Amino acid sequence: MSKKVLVTGANGMLGQDLCPILKENGYEVFKTDIDNMDITDINSVELVINNEKPDILIHCAAYTNVDKAEEDYETSHKINAIGTENLAKVCSKNNITMVYISTDYVFKGDEVKTLKPTDKTSPLNNYGLTKWEGEQAVRKYCRKYYIARTAWLYGIHGKNFVETMISFADKPELKVVDDQIGCPTWTVELCKGILKLLSGKAYGTYHVCGGGQTSWYGFAKEIFNLADLKVNLKPCTTDEFPRPAKRPAYSVMDNGGLCRPWQEALTDYINLRK
Repeated sequence: MSKKVLVTGANGMLGQDLCPILKENGYEVFKTDIDNMDITDINSVELVINNEKPDILIHCAAYTNVDKAEEDYETSHKINAIGTENLAKVCSKNNITMVYISTDYVFKGDEVKTLKPTDKTSPLNNYGLTKWEGEQAVRKYCRKYYIARTAWLYGIHGKNFVETMISFADKPELKVVDDQIGCPTWTVELCKGILKLLSGKAYGTYHVCGGGQTSWYGFAKEIFNLADLKVNLKPCTTDEFPRPAKRPAYSVMDNGGLCRPWQEALTDYINLRK
């Protein structure tokens, strides 16, 4: 008998890739988004989960506007922390396995070292803080959980760095930050990583991100190279491009082989969108 998966944020960039991939792998999928389940309302969460009785809940819904979260901690906390806590409580009560999508922004990223899932967290911004608060809620309430930290996510169904870069290709000059290092991750790779967790990995915290590392400038360079675009691309520093939210300078995560090298995944993505 196929297992039933309830997906939150099913209409988001990750959710739109995840739901069909789950179905292809034999799972029954129930999609939720703000229109049919408000995660910030425990009664709404209980009603839907009690009706649907899933075996697994994959929590993709999130407040992801990193810069806006700096001025609106309240909303980001309500969605990322309280919403996650509500889901965790109901999953725990109903013996449901919970998968929570988290972020590299739970780390401070002030040391040049590859981060393991057990390394100390210390978020620099409100987005990272509220996602970390969500992690803590999952650990507190759930016995059966996977926390899947990902990074620099891009996909065909949402606004993301790859699409932004391609849309800027005709600019006379394009400056991109070269002193923040991380792991670009295609949504499809994250989906495949989640499937690996569900296929029998021990419960706990994992890094599910592209293998290897690069800077935003290196990422942009590879995008234009693969897309055969000639662009006047110049590296710049974070200080030259100030943003409301601080970003970790070095948030390279050890993915334990859960995802392919980021360049391989990006090649497939660019070929797909051609």
